[in-house]
Amino acid sequence: MLLAGDIGGTKTHLAVFSSPGELRTPVVEKTFPSARYASLEVMVKEFLTQVDVQVDRACFGVAGPIMNGKAKITNLPWVMDEEEMQKSLGIPKICLLNDLSAMAYGVPLLEEQDIYTLNAGTPQQGGTIAVVAPGTGLGEAFLVHNGSRYVAHPSEGGHADFAPLNVRELDLLRFMLQRSAHVSYEHVCSGIGLPNLYAFLQSTGAYEEPDWLSDQLSLVSDHTPIIVKGAVESAVPICIETLKTFVSILGAEAGNMALKVLSSGGVYIGGGLPPRFLSLFTDGSFMQAFLAKGRMGQMLSHYPVYIILYPNVALIGAAAHGFTL
Repeated sequence: MLLAGDIGGTKTHLAVFSSPGELRTPVVEKTFPSARYASLEVMVKEFLTQVDVQVDRACFGVAGPIMNGKAKITNLPWVMDEEEMQKSLGIPKICLLNDLSAMAYGVPLLEEQDIYTLNAGTPQQGGTIAVVAPGTGLGEAFLVHNGSRYVAHPSEGGHADFAPLNVRELDLLRFMLQRSAHVSYEHVCSGIGLPNLYAFLQSTGAYEEPDWLSDQLSLVSDHTPIIVKGAVESAVPICIETLKTFVSILGAEAGNMALKVLSSGGVYIGGGLPPRFLSLFTDGSFMQAFLAKGRMGQMLSHYPVYIILYPNVALIGAAAHGFTL
C-alpha cells in the first residue's frame, strides 16, 4: 500500500493506493485543512488511525523546495524531514516531492476529458512539457523525456520578478513596490496575488465597490474567494477586471515559461483558480499575452496550451512517482 499526499498551504489531500494501475480509484482518501495541524506527521497519524490501513511507503507533494530530503512548506510553518518522518510514522520509505513536480508527474496520466484546450498547436512527441499552476501561490515545473519516460523537474519560477507588459501593468508594479521591495509573479498571479490586483484597481478610482462587497471583504482575511465569487456570480465590474488582469498576467508568464524550457510538448495550466472562471480564458486575452514575445511568438503559436480540469492531478502524480520508488 502506498500513501500519497498533495500538501498545500490551504488544504492537504491524502489517499492510499493499492497499485499504479488504479490511481483514479484510491482505497481511501480524505482532505484536511492544513493550517489546523501543527505538522504533517500529526495529520498523517490522524488519517492512518481513521482509515486503519497499513502502508509501507509514502510520497508527498509539498508546496516548497526540497533540499536533501528536507522541506519547509510555503505559507505554513511546517518543516519536514524524510528520515525523521520515516521514524515518527513507522513508514519504511518516504519521499518528499515538490508539489509542482508531483503535478507534472500527473500530466502524462491525464485523459481528454481532464483538460480544456486553449491552443491546439502541434505537439512534438517527447517534447518538453511546462506546468504553471496558480493556486495559493504560483507554482512552476517542467517535464523532460529521458528516452523512455518523462522526468519532472521543479522550479521556483513563480518567485521571479514580475515584468509589466503595458502602461497599466507598469502602474501596477509601481503600486506593488510601495508595498514590497520585491514584486514577483506570485504577488500578482495567484490566490495571494488576487487581492493585490483588486487593491490596485480600487486605488485607480475607476471602479465602484458595492457596499455589500465592502462589508463581506471587511469580515475576512482571505479576500480571494469573495473576489472570485463577486465576478462569477454577481458580475461586479471591479471583480471581473481583477480576474481579467490575472488571466492576462498568467498568459504572459506561461509564455515566459514556454520560452525558457522550449515546451514543444505542451503547456499545462494547473492550480485551483483557472477552472473557477474558465470563460475568462476563452476571450483571447490569455493567448494574446502568451504569444506577445516578439519574433518568438510565431514559435509559441505551435505549442499546445491546456487548462487542467482534473482536480487531483498532483495527488495521482505523487502516487505514480511513489510506485517507482
